[in-house]
Amino acid sequence: MSTTTPSLRPLTEEARKSMQRDERLIEHVPYRVGRERRVALVAGEYRSIERRQTSAPPTNELYLLDVGEKLNVSREHFQIEQEPNGSYVLIDRGSACGTIVDDQLVGGNDQGGRCPLNNGSEIRVGTSSSPYLFEFVIPESA
Repeated sequence: MSTTTPSLRPLTEEARKSMQRDERLIEHVPYRVGRERRVALVAGEYRSIERRQTSAPPTNELYLLDVGEKLNVSREHFQIEQEPNGSYVLIDRGSACGTIVDDQLVGGNDQGGRCPLNNGSEIRVGTSSSPYLFEFVIPESA
C-alpha cells in the first residue's frame, strides 16, 4: 500500500448515518460495501424485512441500510482495491443497480464492472436517485 491512507466521506445525510461518522479510513483493501438490511413501510411504519445473519462472517467493511420500496444497495455491492502502481479502482461486485462513479455507471444488472478512482471521485451506490453518495479522498503525500 502507499504511504497515504484514502478515505470515504459522506456527501448526504443518509450516507453519514450509515457511516456513523464524517469519514471512514480505508486501512486495508479490498474495502467492501454492501447492504446490512432492508426495511419497508408496513402498516404505516418502517420495519426490517431482511437482515444479515449476525452469526455469519461479515462480507463488507461498510454496511448500508436500504430504506424504501426500491432497492438500491445489493448485499455485496462494490469494493475498492489498489492496483500494483498505487492507483485505486472501484469494482462493482455484480450489483443489481450498479454504482455511479463521477456520473459514469459501473456494473448493474448483476454484471459487475470496474473503473478508476481519483481524489474527489463521487461514488453513488445504486441508481441516480439513491441517497448514498460518498467522496473518495486520497490525501496528499507529505
